[in-house]
Amino acid sequence: MDTSLTEPAGAVRAFNRFYTRRIGVLDEGLAHSEFSLTEARVLWELAHQPQLSAVELSRELRLDGGYLSRLLRGLRERGLVKARANPADARQSLLSLTAAGRRAFAPLDQGSQAQTAEMLGKLNSAQQARLLRAMGEVQHLLEGGPTASPRLRALVPGDLGWVVSRHGALYAQEFGWDLSFEAMVARIAAQFVEQWQPQRERGWIAEREGGEGQRLGCVFLVQARDEQGAERPGVAQLRLLLVEPEARGLGLGKQLAQACTAFAREAGYRRITLWTNQRLSAARGIYQAEGYRLTHSETHHSFGHDQVGETWELDLE
Repeated sequence: MDTSLTEPAGAVRAFNRFYTRRIGVLDEGLAHSEFSLTEARVLWELAHQPQLSAVELSRELRLDGGYLSRLLRGLRERGLVKARANPADARQSLLSLTAAGRRAFAPLDQGSQAQTAEMLGKLNSAQQARLLRAMGEVQHLLEGGPTASPRLRALVPGDLGWVVSRHGALYAQEFGWDLSFEAMVARIAAQFVEQWQPQRERGWIAEREGGEGQRLGCVFLVQARDEQGAERPGVAQLRLLLVEPEARGLGLGKQLAQACTAFAREAGYRRITLWTNQRLSAARGIYQAEGYRLTHSETHHSFGHDQVGETWELDLE
């Protein structure tokens, strides 16, 4: 095994042990019933898909065929499962629950539901939402399924605090920048509100579609100003572009940059300018792909490090 996976693998195994204890998988009977976890899963599948063959059931549950055959034989002997000939394939039988099987499954299903509801009942609504988002993310990552496209929305109360916090945390983690960077982002966010011109300035939050409002990124497009605070006619400024690590590679940065370009054209700007640092290669790649060109660079010491600041511009005419 790759030695770099030793620690994360241990963390996953520890979580598995915790969760199996929490939901009672190790109990003699699942949800205080006479059934093991595997038996309960078989009954659940047959209760919801009454036309399954043993082969399909084995594939769905990822169970060894021999083990499943012995388990089904035990359930048939107890009068809970029956088999009938498959008219489409004489080599296979179709499995279903008997009336006794359905009577046995009903309290098992209700008990499991009540057990889960009791666990969730110990959390408040915000904690429940966090838990469900996290579980959905785990399922998505392990299944390797397609990622839902993030959607962009307008700012709402609470977003600016997130923007400041995530910039500070991510840039400290990835580049070692100090608190002065987070303070600068806080000033930019405050200025956005204080100087906001709704028809000419806008901020966007990217969030996971159907993801209970999980924020994945942000960007702002504002009226450009000189060092004295005077407006630069016809020039907009792109600021505070951020994409969460988990959402990178989805084209979200491009989507955010394009939203700024489209809005700037509608608002009548002739040019967009932005300031970034040379080491932010991912962001620079987004700007370059959108058509921005590097117009100026200079060295400076900011956020605890020597930097090379860069000005990029995009002509809209």
